[in-house]
Amino acid sequence: MNSALKGRLIALRPAIFRHEFILLLVVAVEWFYFNSVGSRFGSIDNTFDILRHSVEIGLIALVMTPVILTGGIDLSVGSLLGLCAVFFGKFWRDFGFPIELAGLGALAVGAAGGGLNAWLIGSMRLPPLIVTLGTFSLFRGLAEAMTHGVDTFTNFPARFLHLGQERFLGLPAQAPVFLFTALFTWVLLHKTTWGRSCRAVGFSREGSLYAGLPVARRLAGVYVLTGVVVGLAAVIYTSRLGQAKADAGTGYELFAITAVVLGGTSIFGGTGTVHGTLLGVAALAILNNGLVHARQPREVAGMLTGLLLILALSASALPRLAGRMLDRLKAAKKQNQRNL
Repeated sequence: MNSALKGRLIALRPAIFRHEFILLLVVAVEWFYFNSVGSRFGSIDNTFDILRHSVEIGLIALVMTPVILTGGIDLSVGSLLGLCAVFFGKFWRDFGFPIELAGLGALAVGAAGGGLNAWLIGSMRLPPLIVTLGTFSLFRGLAEAMTHGVDTFTNFPARFLHLGQERFLGLPAQAPVFLFTALFTWVLLHKTTWGRSCRAVGFSREGSLYAGLPVARRLAGVYVLTGVVVGLAAVIYTSRLGQAKADAGTGYELFAITAVVLGGTSIFGGTGTVHGTLLGVAALAILNNGLVHARQPREVAGMLTGLLLILALSASALPRLAGRMLDRLKAAKKQNQRNL
């Protein structure tokens, strides 16, 4: 092997062993495997079906990325989606709002829910896990109370259902919304001082305060943005299914967090990428759809999703564990040398 080729391989080594590259290989292996066991898995129609059914979770995962980057967590997103969907149905059916105004109302409800989380976490400095666990129950309870647990909003106009069920320029109609949100989030986190300050808060909240960063405002912005996008996801969810009810979005928080952590964002905050999150969403979407084509029970998808989350969390902690073990070995070696 000549020196030039060796130099190129050494230069490529960091890229090859990046988390995103490894996850891309996992996605490729998933695709080829399920395409070999399912006759229709690799078809254009099924590919678009995977995209259509992953948009809502993908939107939530995109905005969950800055939340986790700041060292926080939001367990209320699934419940907030259900609450936004119920308000959307009420605005349109019971209050007589035009469908466009009802959609804006759902976004406003999402912003209000995110604002509540923002105030409790940013201003009151309460732990995100406890706050969002509380609002998880609060939002779902409000949705259940407004519908008495049985009321379902249906018969939406065809032009609204087009967003979730038809195609635009050959793609699922909701795909451009998802792509625009992904691009916006990527630019926000990777190309602006706002995104860099979110990483700084995740690395060290106290250090960010001493550096003069507006930590409370950054946290408020992150959670309000999450609420707005959850409201958008609720509108798309309702359009895709043609109905809005209180149990909408059940379990979505698990899928979104799994996608973000699987994509390489540290659960401790400070590091992560939007494109990694997109790969995490793709891995989960292909897994769930592929298991259907492989004629596996739905319970298998839930078990594998939980296993992926545990593995992803473990992977982020392994370097720290390895470092501690090396430090202990070095200390033990020094102690042995002194004894000799």
